[in-house]
Amino acid sequence: MSHTSTLVTGAHFAYIAQRTQPDDDFLIALKKAAAAAGIPPIWVAPEQIAFMGILLRLVGARRVVEVGTLAGYSAIGMARALPADGKLSTIELSPKHAAFAREWVAKSDVANRVEVLEGGGADHLPHFADGSIDAVFLDADKASYPEYLREGMRLLRPGGLMMADNAFAFGQLFDQHPTDREAPAVRRFNDFVPTVAGLDAVIVPIGDGLWVGVKREPAKPLPQPALE
Repeated sequence: MSHTSTLVTGAHFAYIAQRTQPDDDFLIALKKAAAAAGIPPIWVAPEQIAFMGILLRLVGARRVVEVGTLAGYSAIGMARALPADGKLSTIELSPKHAAFAREWVAKSDVANRVEVLEGGGADHLPHFADGSIDAVFLDADKASYPEYLREGMRLLRPGGLMMADNAFAFGQLFDQHPTDREAPAVRRFNDFVPTVAGLDAVIVPIGDGLWVGVKREPAKPLPQPALE
C-alpha cells in the first residue's frame, strides 16, 4: 500500500488515452466538420467522456443538463450513457455553434435524447424545476461557473451528479501570469466549490481537470431511544 500520491504526468495521460476506446467514425466525422466550420477544437478528450459516461450510469441518470454545447460532442457522448427514454438538454450561447450541434445531433444515434437550447445558462437554467435533474455538466464561460453551480444545486435531485470541466485552467492553473483570460476565473471557482453547502466534490485529474461532485442526501433524524 502506498502512503504517497503518484505525480500525474503527461505520460500517465497518454497511458490512459491509449487504453480508452477511441472515438467512433461518427464522432471523428463530427470533429472534422466542426474544424471545417471554424469551431474551436476544445471538446473534452475521449477518455474523459468515457469516464463521465460511467459516472452517469452509476447514478442512474435519466435527465441531464449541460451548459456549453460547442459542437455537440460531449452532449452526444453523455446521451449515449442514458437509457432509451433519457433526455439531455444542452445550452449554447453561440447561434452558430447551436445550429451546428442541432445538425449533428439529428444525424446521431441519440437524436431523440438530446435537445439543444440556444441562449445563456442564466436564460435557461431557471426554467428547470427544483430537484428535477440527475446530473449537470458545466463547460461554458468560467466566470459564470459559480452562478451555474448555484442553479445546478437547486435543480439537482439529492444524490445527483455535478461535473465541471477545466479545473486545471487550460494547463495554466499555477502560472503567475496566465495568457488565458479565463484562468483566474477557474482559480476562483476551484476555491468556491469546497464552500458550497450540501456538495461533496473532488477534482479528478483527467482531461483538463474535472470537478466531480454529488449533492448530499438530506440528513435523516437519528432514531430516538426506546423508553423503558
